This record gives sequence, structure tokens and C-alpha cells, in this order.
Amino acid sequence: MALESCLRVSTPRPHCLPPLFSSSREKLVFSTQKVGFKKSVLNSTLSLPSGVAYRKSRFVCNAREAVNEVQVVNDSSWDELVVGSDTPVLVDFWAPWCGPCRMIAPIIDELAKEYAGKIKCYKLNTDESPNTATKYGIRSIPTVLFFKNGEKKDSVIGAVPKATLSEKVEKYI
Repeated sequence: MALESCLRVSTPRPHCLPPLFSSSREKLVFSTQKVGFKKSVLNSTLSLPSGVAYRKSRFVCNAREAVNEVQVVNDSSWDELVVGSDTPVLVDFWAPWCGPCRMIAPIIDELAKEYAGKIKCYKLNTDESPNTATKYGIRSIPTVLFFKNGEKKDSVIGAVPKATLSEKVEKYI
């Protein structure tokens, strides 16, 4: 999905650029209803809808709009990225199995884009970095902590609306 939103074909019709894929066993599939990209390692063929020719074309990545600006932080990088930051920091404590965490993830992504340069946004997987989660008393996820000058200033627990998080961010920038 990130690949689909990141790539835009520079010509009117979709075309394939072979170096895009890492192995020759992968294929690119364009859906006839919605132009989409799917990688498969089952075949080395290219499946295109009728009327679309295969030729080299340039893909343009709209990185700012498509790629998450929320970076990953863990126990070993915590002090450098969060505590040592000159700008305010928002940290989302989450886990892959957590449904509410998946609900709030797009909101955190939007905030990272909206406040780019004003705050730094990080995600910490509590399963992979339990020491930091324990240090800050994280007992429920998702939990979003706000840091300024290396100090914890505020927290929001649970899947909350974007307005709630925006209000907190505005308070610290």
C-alpha cells in the first residue's frame, strides 16, 4: 500500500521499471479497476491489463506525502533520539497485536507530517523494547508520551481523536 501511494507513473498509462524489484522472480500486477502494485515471488512474468504496453518508464516518489515520517526508536536509541532531542518529541508506545494501536497509527503519521520540523515523532514497540516502556510506567497501549528538553511532560492513553493529540502537540511547540 505504501508502494502504491508512493509511486506515480510519469506517463498517462502504467508501465513497469524492471530495476524496481530486487529479484527476477517477482512480478508487477496492475489491477484493471484500480491501478495498484502487487509483488509476487511466484512467477517471473509481468501481468498487465489489455491495452497497456510494457516499456521503461520513470516512477516518481512523492516521499513527503507517502512515506511515514514517524521513525522507530528502541531501548538502545532512546537516550540519543528522545532524551537528547532539542525539539519536542512525541513517542507512540505500541505493539503489532494491538488493535487500538493500529487505529491511532495513521493519526500519528498525520501529526508527523503536519508538524514536521516542529516536533519529532517516534514509535516504540513495547514488545521489542520493554525496558523503556517499564521505565516510563507504560501499562496500557497505545500510550503517547510528550517530551520537551528530555523530560516527560504529558501523556495520552488509548486511541483518542486527532484533535486531542493536536492540542497536546500545540502546547509543547
